[in-house]
Amino acid sequence: MAQTGTSPDTDISAPWDQDNQAWWDWYVSLADNDEEIGQLEPAPPLPDVALPSDNAVIAELAEPYPLSDEQIAFFRVNGFIKLREVFSPGAVMKLRGELVRLLRAEFGVDPDGGAQDRFLSMEMIWPDNPLLKAYVMSPRLAQISAQLIGADAVRLYHDNVLAKQPACGRTPWHFDDHHFPLDTNDVVTAWAPAQAIPLPMGPLAFAYPLDVHELVDAVTFEKSGTGYDRGVAEVFARNNVAVDETPFEIGEVSFHHNLNFHTAARNRTDRSRIVLANTYYADGARIVDAPTMVSGDWQKFMPGVGPGDIAASPLNPVCWPVADTGHE
Repeated sequence: MAQTGTSPDTDISAPWDQDNQAWWDWYVSLADNDEEIGQLEPAPPLPDVALPSDNAVIAELAEPYPLSDEQIAFFRVNGFIKLREVFSPGAVMKLRGELVRLLRAEFGVDPDGGAQDRFLSMEMIWPDNPLLKAYVMSPRLAQISAQLIGADAVRLYHDNVLAKQPACGRTPWHFDDHHFPLDTNDVVTAWAPAQAIPLPMGPLAFAYPLDVHELVDAVTFEKSGTGYDRGVAEVFARNNVAVDETPFEIGEVSFHHNLNFHTAARNRTDRSRIVLANTYYADGARIVDAPTMVSGDWQKFMPGVGPGDIAASPLNPVCWPVADTGHE
């Protein structure tokens, strides 16, 4: 993400001074949405499955998920991987029910209630919600993340409840490196849908291989307008960059590296695309010397930690290995 010159529209050095939802309202405004949306498509029905108990969810998410050498190699070359059956259908529906309840309480709207055209977000839910804590602190997700980036131990940066409502527009092309003020590239986000995601709902789409981010280093980020999103898309098109845009099955979870460029299309269905995204990073990382507005309200996630400090507040526990959880 190039930052040359001192134009008011390219200077992102000031810290973000509003709340998390305002950040997301701003960020999705940077996406190019030339295509008009017509009538919403009916989303596929949610599966009718028995919901597990909280203890059953905790037990399921503590079980390891075996990764092959080929899967790890694929991630390290391409910067992402989608893994099937990380969650059981019951665990997915249990998650969705809780996230819908929280979104209704926070925003006073039904997240599936028609074409509301907004990207809703909630972060730092896990400290006050034992059920969400099981999903966020999941040894299964944390171990997968640690294995993919080759870390001996990983900490939690934050949880992120994301609801792309019906008719909501695109998520702009971006990578997470400039969102997370972490002075390391050993960062991975587990993106766990709370339902299946067919193509019309706008699944996450990944550009690959990982090093294609180098192609857009010269594209200047702008804090208003859609120039950066369009600029990245044009560079990728000129260079015939491969993009994986495929549906997510129920229980499928993707993992992406902080240098992986990704986007997501409009939600053209009548159901919100609800996701829980947890970001983990290698233990021992520090905060960069100069976080920017693109990092949002990062001190909410790391209270008491300043630029240059070790990123290890009480809200960033070690999630893997489990024996180290809580030892700061």
